[in-house]
Amino acid sequence: MADGRMRLFAPVVMALAILLGGCAGESRHRILAQTIAPASAGQIASTHELFIATSRARDEAPGVVFAGDRSPDPMFGRVEISVPAVHEPGRIERSPTRKVADPARYFAARRIGLYTSEEGFSESLREDLAESDGRALVFVHGYNTGFDEAVYRMTQIVHDSGFTGTPVLFTWASAGRTIDYIYDSNSAAAARDALEDTLLTVARSGAKRIDIIAHSMGSWVVMETLRQLAISGNKDLNGKLGDVVLASPDIDADVFKLQMRRYGEPVGGFYVLTSRDDRALSLSQLIAGNQPRVGAVINAQNLSSAGVTVIDITGVAAGDGLHHTKFAENPLLIRLLGETLVADEGPTDEQEISRRFDRLASGIGQTIGSAAELIVTTPFEVFDLDVGP
Repeated sequence: MADGRMRLFAPVVMALAILLGGCAGESRHRILAQTIAPASAGQIASTHELFIATSRARDEAPGVVFAGDRSPDPMFGRVEISVPAVHEPGRIERSPTRKVADPARYFAARRIGLYTSEEGFSESLREDLAESDGRALVFVHGYNTGFDEAVYRMTQIVHDSGFTGTPVLFTWASAGRTIDYIYDSNSAAAARDALEDTLLTVARSGAKRIDIIAHSMGSWVVMETLRQLAISGNKDLNGKLGDVVLASPDIDADVFKLQMRRYGEPVGGFYVLTSRDDRALSLSQLIAGNQPRVGAVINAQNLSSAGVTVIDITGVAAGDGLHHTKFAENPLLIRLLGETLVADEGPTDEQEISRRFDRLASGIGQTIGSAAELIVTTPFEVFDLDVGP
């Protein structure tokens, strides 16, 4: 019996290793290179500072800073990343070597600072939020994502979306290895309190509006945290919660409905980006006993009954072979995130949601390389949005 199970399980593990290797490699995740090559001002598109809150433990390996071990208490930091002028929207230009950072050609970490206390982190947040009109964006990454990849991904999202507020990366203790799906799942569960603490810290540090974007397994962390906030009587972060965007959420569809039932009616824009051709979520469904994942849901009307707006992005071109990171790698969706989901006040009715997507279509119809279709299902209706040349 045991041998039979092993024979059946082995192909699944092999498929997992092959198909879900999109976020990080198997080697140590070094973010600080040994040296930084010189670059002129004209070779740098911009430099972004991200605030870091993490449930990862410190790693003393040269240049790594944080790896996949868990910390019992959250840690806080700040990182400065430059984006090269040759950057293409949707891409992360990564150096092929960990020895030399070349800001003229690749994303490059300039410096990383760690706070000795949450109070110091909060004070710095307060100063930055005062300069950005109180707008904060919290990003939570997904499975198989090292600290370095999480930093680069949020930098790319901030840069390509044109977000001008205060970016806060919440990075939980993903092992950053394809074989550690179960470890990552447990790390996600262990990160709920740390994310709740982070959101409350951002709120009391002067934020006027907090938008949240989560990807894949990170969406589960966000939903569990929102559920905890609702149980504590603070589902809207004292009126500061803005839009919530769950991109390709790796959540059991039944579990999500129960989470939303406990959370209650969304207080702002609440969006779920789904894709029926998401291969990573198809494999996740297989591992989970063939339970449908929210990010690959077919019955969008059933899902929207929980009070969320479902955006089916199956018709949008993918930047990766798994079709799992469309939200960040497709120029259309990056503009949607920047201009439609986190730039305006939260929608209050069907007409405002429709107006948002009408503006999106008219504003970017000539900026993408091929036609695309979004199927938008709101608690009110379903409508198609054709975007293209």
